[in-house]
Amino acid sequence: MIANTKIGRRRLLTLTASGISAVTLGGLIGSRQAHAAEAVRWVSPRGTVEVLDDYPYWVAKKFGYFGDIETTLEPGPSEATATVKLVDQNQADVGFPSPGVFSLALAQGIPLVSVFEMGGADVFDFAFRKGEAPADIKGLEGKTIVLGSAGWQSITDPMLKAAGVDISKVKYVDAGWPTWGTAVAQGKGDAALSWEGLRAQWKGQGLDFDYILGRNFSKLPANSMVIRKADFEDAAKKDLYERYFRAWAAGLEFGHLNPRAATQIVMEQFPGLSSQMTPEVATESMMQLANVFRGRWDERNKWGFHILDSWQLFFDTGREIGQISGDFKTEDVVKNDYVDAANAFDAAKVKADADGYALSDAYKAVDVDAISKRL
Repeated sequence: MIANTKIGRRRLLTLTASGISAVTLGGLIGSRQAHAAEAVRWVSPRGTVEVLDDYPYWVAKKFGYFGDIETTLEPGPSEATATVKLVDQNQADVGFPSPGVFSLALAQGIPLVSVFEMGGADVFDFAFRKGEAPADIKGLEGKTIVLGSAGWQSITDPMLKAAGVDISKVKYVDAGWPTWGTAVAQGKGDAALSWEGLRAQWKGQGLDFDYILGRNFSKLPANSMVIRKADFEDAAKKDLYERYFRAWAAGLEFGHLNPRAATQIVMEQFPGLSSQMTPEVATESMMQLANVFRGRWDERNKWGFHILDSWQLFFDTGREIGQISGDFKTEDVVKNDYVDAANAFDAAKVKADADGYALSDAYKAVDVDAISKRL
């Protein structure tokens, strides 16, 4: 158990470091020399890609939005900081870290730039056994939060501190991936870190919790796409990344227009998910995510747009609690340079694709309006 302490920055970035190598990954992430120039390899922070979280990618793949770009999604290890280390080591091109993990990498001098914001609102939540949720987030003081990885403390500490919680009164326990939710259900700890999309999946698996939702109290950003600073500064790669993120933006737009279709596409890609979630649960999971991806839209108005004040708040909070150091400037590491080009997709085509998608009978039966009311 990690009680009333902070995990040191260096330890966070070296946790299970021996697992972050092409050899240990069994060749999942191999030599960059084997790839063509028009190729982009993305690595997950979750240890799996068999989830609904990446629905914009699978939509974009299905409809050819990536064009001639050779793309792959790699699961990577579930260890929290793997996604940034693999990008730094040239074993992946795009990582998808939480702001906490991204900031830890920056504090260690890893040259990365966030170039596409996925979650405009905070995606992270706290799950409690039924009837045990406190009245507000301050009620976590004196409680034990269960995590799936010790590195996730870099997510929770800034989130809680920025919301006025005395984090010196919060304890943590690492129950491991993917069993931390079950641990809380069994009475180990008081709350579990969760996120939008996962809470619907947990409910489908019988883990029926009460929640305090991050988007209801947190002003911090969520996971974003990061690339190497050297690639961002390479003018020859600008067009490639603009087209790559244009495909993601088109996939996000498709999901906004037709969440049932986006969900069905992912479930057809990974039939094993169908045994874990009904079409209704799966669609609700996807819509929870889509709700965050479109979060604070009145301030953003474009897919991928970072709210710089939100990121500044995160970095300021991280420095205040001693989680990060360094004098890097927000505007130097959080960039909206690709956003206009990313949103220049063919909106009419995406709408036609979304409107014309042939749903199965099972997905036709899903009541999207009813799900929207309980998001």
